[in-house]
Amino acid sequence: MTQINLSELSELQAINKKLVSGHHISEQDTTLWQQLDQHIDAYQALFNALGHDLQHDSRGFYYLASDESTPNMGKISRAIALTVFILIEHYANQGKDPLRALFDEVADLELMQTLVQLNKHLFDQLEIFSGSDLRKDVYLRMVRLGLAKEVEQGFVHLAPVYRYIDALMEVNEGSFDGLEEEV
Repeated sequence: MTQINLSELSELQAINKKLVSGHHISEQDTTLWQQLDQHIDAYQALFNALGHDLQHDSRGFYYLASDESTPNMGKISRAIALTVFILIEHYANQGKDPLRALFDEVADLELMQTLVQLNKHLFDQLEIFSGSDLRKDVYLRMVRLGLAKEVEQGFVHLAPVYRYIDALMEVNEGSFDGLEEEV
């Protein structure tokens, strides 16, 4: 059992507040990320004792694993996943390396409007009808969850977006596995 010295966990209150709200703590949250990185065993033991599963992703972020069973969170997750998928497809169709573009390029209002127009049938199902809706309903939530950061021109995606990419890859592999079984 890990010994927990609470005096070493100087950012416990701030870390707890962010993590339990669904926020992903990444290197952009410098102080909190460093505190977690230096005392990961103690934080994991403490959160585990409180009934949470603190995860450290080697791509540079921390989060509390959850089953996302609330209906509202499911809708938010679907909207984020759809946006990430469509962005990757959009960049690939432009001949760009989609992952590099996803993290290097700024998602501005013009791009959001283009994505919604080109994928109207998909976004309509999520009640997203414009680039402004995408900004408000998806990107501002992504900021609150630590998946994106707002910059002067729009939004940049942060490392925790990999959770959605991983999930999309799992769905994609499952689709191919089903096709192979049919053949």
